Amino acid sequence: DNILYSSEVLHENQYISYGPYEFIMQHDCNLVLYESGNPTWASNTGGLALHCRATLQTDGNLVVQNSANRIIWQSNTGTGTNGDYLLVLQKNGNVVIVGPPIWATGTGR
Repeated sequence: DNILYSSEVLHENQYISYGPYEFIMQHDCNLVLYESGNPTWASNTGGLALHCRATLQTDGNLVVQNSANRIIWQSNTGTGTNGDYLLVLQKNGNVVIVGPPIWATGTGR
């Protein structure tokens, strides 16, 4: 799967993927994007803590927290408004956070 939903968590060694891309919460607490096994982006939090997890919060902020729930890295994308946010690993290797629709017909079931 290439999507992380609001409130979902990537624990140690869990990841989302799309084709050659993998976005993984590593054992060393570094959140890393790989393309074909080569790192292309990282939170640079490796070695700062143990037993970390990455969570997409309900306000759209992506955080890496240690086992004591202390935030050691964040995307600083919190909107102050809770909603249905998605972190998407796109087919081009970009990772984006998208938010609630700003308009809808209201006909979804």
